[in-house]
Amino acid sequence: MKIQRPGPLAVALALLVGAFLLLPLLAVVPISFTPSRMLSLPQGSLSLIHYRQLIDNPDWLNAIVLSTKIGILTSLISTALATSFALGIWMLQPRFSQVLVGFVLLPMIVPPVVSAMTLYFLLTGLSRFSQTIGFDSVVGVTMAHVVMTVPFAVVMVLVSLAQVDRRIDLAARGLGATVAQRVFHIILPNISFGVMTAALLVFVLSWEEIGVTLFITSVDAITLPRLMWMGLRDNVDPAIAAISVVLIVITTLVLLLRMAIQRRPEFEEE
Repeated sequence: MKIQRPGPLAVALALLVGAFLLLPLLAVVPISFTPSRMLSLPQGSLSLIHYRQLIDNPDWLNAIVLSTKIGILTSLISTALATSFALGIWMLQPRFSQVLVGFVLLPMIVPPVVSAMTLYFLLTGLSRFSQTIGFDSVVGVTMAHVVMTVPFAVVMVLVSLAQVDRRIDLAARGLGATVAQRVFHIILPNISFGVMTAALLVFVLSWEEIGVTLFITSVDAITLPRLMWMGLRDNVDPAIAAISVVLIVITTLVLLLRMAIQRRPEFEEE
């Protein structure tokens, strides 16, 4: 089959749009090398003092570890819930499936400040029973992130399921396969890439979540985005520029890895 490639005009427009979106992000790179104690462009000399601060200051390391822990927990829980829900919708095809999907997608539609206030009252109420699952706790932040990220995972898994031929599931059911066998041996292998993409997306969303986190944390559960926000609000710490560059590099590497994994089957077919 002949592969249609974009023309030079389309490539030029894509490059212009990409430059428009990425150049503001790249502006933080020279700022991270400034020797000044304020956010400013370097004047002549360059310095790695702010990158060194990320290592020497335990607050940054603790925030990175906490954000990673919450991101992994959120990714596992949200992906499991979203996959279970999507499989139920796809396999059972209930009469009110569109209503159920719309209900699950509500956190994507509701303004974040409304969700943040609702989760704040919920977690403060849970704090009366136990501080470990309520306001300003790792479990509480994870619960809030799960609520906010499940809709995105549901969309990703449903899109993957839409590309699966139902006849293979019907054939497995006709041959006497149980529900578990159909799920784990027939359906999940066909949507494994979509599930992994959903897990990665949820981790990134949890890692960078700040709007809801500001409402439900105080002094104990300080995630990396919250620490960066505190640095900008209190003293405009240039270390924020350094950690921003590190995050940009990590995100770029993860995206390149995902693209390489996605293109690998295409090369094998050729």
